[in-house]
Amino acid sequence: MFNLKPLLLLGLAAALSLPAQTKKVVVVGQSPATVRELQTASDQVRVVHATQETLMKEIVDADAILGTISPALIKAGKNLKWVQTYSAGVELYRSDELLSSPIVLTNAKIIQGPNIADHAMALLLSLTRHMDHAVLGRANQQWAPKTFSDVVELSGKTGLVVGVGGIGTQIAVRASAFGMKIIGVDPKDIPYIPALSRVVGPERLDSVIPEADVVFISAPDSPGSRGMFGQRQFDLMKKGSYFIAVSRGKVFNHQALAQALESGKLKGAGLDATDPEPLPRDHPLWKFPNIIITPHIAAVSDNVQTRRVALLKENIRRFANGERLLNQVDKDKGY
Repeated sequence: MFNLKPLLLLGLAAALSLPAQTKKVVVVGQSPATVRELQTASDQVRVVHATQETLMKEIVDADAILGTISPALIKAGKNLKWVQTYSAGVELYRSDELLSSPIVLTNAKIIQGPNIADHAMALLLSLTRHMDHAVLGRANQQWAPKTFSDVVELSGKTGLVVGVGGIGTQIAVRASAFGMKIIGVDPKDIPYIPALSRVVGPERLDSVIPEADVVFISAPDSPGSRGMFGQRQFDLMKKGSYFIAVSRGKVFNHQALAQALESGKLKGAGLDATDPEPLPRDHPLWKFPNIIITPHIAAVSDNVQTRRVALLKENIRRFANGERLLNQVDKDKGY
């Protein structure tokens, strides 16, 4: 009689060696070399590079997408379980279709904290040390030391960080190193951070604004933060204080800021985020000599892509293994 046992054992061994069901992860906006690097995160996923031309085709059977999402993509991607953005802010992706779906949304918070915090301090120091005047002087080959008579020292000053997330925490660390006392404003319970003297909830924002020599805006654009810094808040600011915004322009009232600069209430302002973007050429904020406006470039740095790839690889690995993903966003709150 023919012995089937060896064949059965061989078949069982082959079955046990087969990989688990492969998940498809579509990647948009990254180079082919980066996509190959992401593939090394797990052999239980198939990482597919997509362009804008091929994206709709690739999303049809995808389990996840890295880089973007839209109502049309959600409708086409019946199997989507996870969306990863490359930015900390997710306001561009919070469509009704995404909010009502079971799709998990993750963002890139924290990884952009160091570079955006550097930019916030660069804006502040340019104002307090009048570096903007020095740049103009260089263009005219002008040596004018009297221009720098009204220089402000940061040591001993109080900073208010509105939004103590990945960016705000890094701002606090840097500002504290300059000898500043830092107060945070955030709706979450923030773990102990030596750089922060205390953290209060948004409902207490008005009570701490008068203490601040510098207000840093690092809150995301969310339903709870949109317009939170308005006319009343600018009225409460200390005369001679500074306003620095490096997250989203919808968080603060631009007309109220212009009035605070016009009246001399504020000594200066630095903006890397406005609403709209780009700021129109005839916008009133352009006319003030004591404001520095940069074109939303704080997120750019030589190290951020390395941190981004590390985050993407770790989340791909977790997705493949069914583990909780990093940086999960509460889709209703927007952060």
